[in-house]
Amino acid sequence: MAHLYQAEIRPTKLELLQQWVPTQPWGRSAADGALERVGAFRFDDPDGEVGIETFLVRTPGGPLLQVPLTYRASALEGADAALITTMDHSVLGRRWVYDGCGDPVYVQAALAAIRTGGRQADEFVETDAGLVRREPTTFVTGSGSAGTPIPEVVAPVARSDAEQTVVDADQASLVVRRVLVGADLQRGTPSPYALLGRWPGQDDEVELVTVSPRPAEAGSRP
Repeated sequence: MAHLYQAEIRPTKLELLQQWVPTQPWGRSAADGALERVGAFRFDDPDGEVGIETFLVRTPGGPLLQVPLTYRASALEGADAALITTMDHSVLGRRWVYDGCGDPVYVQAALAAIRTGGRQADEFVETDAGLVRREPTTFVTGSGSAGTPIPEVVAPVARSDAEQTVVDADQASLVVRRVLVGADLQRGTPSPYALLGRWPGQDDEVELVTVSPRPAEAGSRP
């Protein structure tokens, strides 16, 4: 369960995305106009310490972009390359915002969802009347099955190109599709190990993240 607050955030999430996304090799289309949010989903951090949120955004007429973020109460040691900015949260205080692909908590959560058939977290907003469930806009499901072992992710290494980010995570590699473009959404042979998503305007499931074994265990199930 994701526990959310009615809070003022500075900069806003769209503002920080507008500043950072165009600087990435896959996000150059974001320099052509103002980003708009199409959808978003969250994963749970089992320890309840790190916020994990993935945005689907685009500029008018531009491609849809996938941007996983993590929110932390303090800096993540050794992850300076993944740090996007800090923001002020009126309830939680200062937050460190990271590119999720460089944060082991996001990578672990995505890998767990894919391997075990997990889904997005239920979201509840704190109000004066108590916690109120927020209806999701984006739905994701892993292609695996419950009980599948999940290796621990310690120090993921991410590298990006114009279309995707590949994350080497110990025993597995994740491919995060950054650019989701029209007819290309269903291109190619579906992966047996993937995070599948649908969102407003996209009723058919689309591969958002795929996982494959690292070379050392290429003969085993990821």
